[in-house]
Amino acid sequence: MIKVLVADDHKIFRAGVKRLIEESPDIEVAGEAHDGFDAMAKLRQQEWDVVLLDINMPNKSGLDIVRQMKLEKPKLPILILSMYPEEQYAVRALKAGAAGYLTKDSESEELIAAIRKVVKGGRYATPALLEKLLFELDGERDAPKHHALSEREHQIFEQIIQGKSLTEIAEAMSISVKTVSTYRTRVLEKMNMENNAELIHYAIQHGLSD
Repeated sequence: MIKVLVADDHKIFRAGVKRLIEESPDIEVAGEAHDGFDAMAKLRQQEWDVVLLDINMPNKSGLDIVRQMKLEKPKLPILILSMYPEEQYAVRALKAGAAGYLTKDSESEELIAAIRKVVKGGRYATPALLEKLLFELDGERDAPKHHALSEREHQIFEQIIQGKSLTEIAEAMSISVKTVSTYRTRVLEKMNMENNAELIHYAIQHGLSD
């Protein structure tokens, strides 16, 4: 029996995933976690065959959770199940150590197939994501500029493209305005841009913002 840990902050979503998964006789949801700290605690309590992880979790970002889980359990496959489109997070999630990436509007059959594949040691990626990864690996085209950002820089970038001011970002992230300004400068330098308007335009072009 494949034992699954489902980590998502929405109870109704966890219940729905559990119903879908348990229609398969070889898979069971053996545990649930509601935030990043809970996910790490559950990880240490018993052995799991696979973790289904939402990338947007309270207390800890999903990518940080992936990295920490892989440090503690290097062989444990982690399957990201996210509301965000592949263009926004998939490549970064796989580079962080995730075994696969699915959006929450995927068909149930696709989820079951992905679970079985990663448990056997494989990787799961849609054809579109696989093509994107191959392009990056073989150097046929440059990776998108935002892939060069660190996790914290990417968090600042996300806030900026939502139109938030430095003060609003500082309050949301519980850091100083000066720190936000420093990260903003790094983001602009790494992405070779001059101002927030260029960042927002870039985000729209790459499907990162409405």
